Amino acid sequence: MKIQNTKFKGLYIVKQKDNSDKRGSLRETFNEKIIKKKFVFEYCTHSKKNVLRGFHFQTKSKQSKFVNVLKGKILDVVVDLRKNSTTFGKVFKIILSKNNALGLYIPAGFAHAYYSYEKENIIYYKLDNYYAPQYESGIVYNDKNLKVRWPSKRMIISKKDKILPTFEFFRKKIRYL
Repeated sequence: MKIQNTKFKGLYIVKQKDNSDKRGSLRETFNEKIIKKKFVFEYCTHSKKNVLRGFHFQTKSKQSKFVNVLKGKILDVVVDLRKNSTTFGKVFKIILSKNNALGLYIPAGFAHAYYSYEKENIIYYKLDNYYAPQYESGIVYNDKNLKVRWPSKRMIISKKDKILPTFEFFRKKIRYL
């Protein structure tokens, strides 16, 4: 495993070694000696092709996330919402897939979304704080201020994600994470 920093403080890419042969594959997805973080909660999502999830975050009980794709391919997108961050309001995008064996560590204070490219996509998360639905919030995926170009115009999006507030609402009401 190797850590690659991004232009966003604390946000980094983790290059994992994928050992494949005729039997299948073995990939080390987490090593505490390399990713020096304590995680307390894990979950796995399954998304079909053209599914978009996000942008999600928690206003309190904020969560850092380590995201890996076990099957398929996603466009992972985050928005920096941290107070006093030099990249506040900026977007970072990366392709994560089983084939490229990249993971993304997302520090607390980011909104997170992803788009699924393949017929079956399995995404595995490690989090440093528990899910707290009473603090769950988000920003609408197609907010014009964020200028995210999604790979498709015809995406499958939950009703909840379609009515999330705008980035401007976030800035006025919540202000920062």
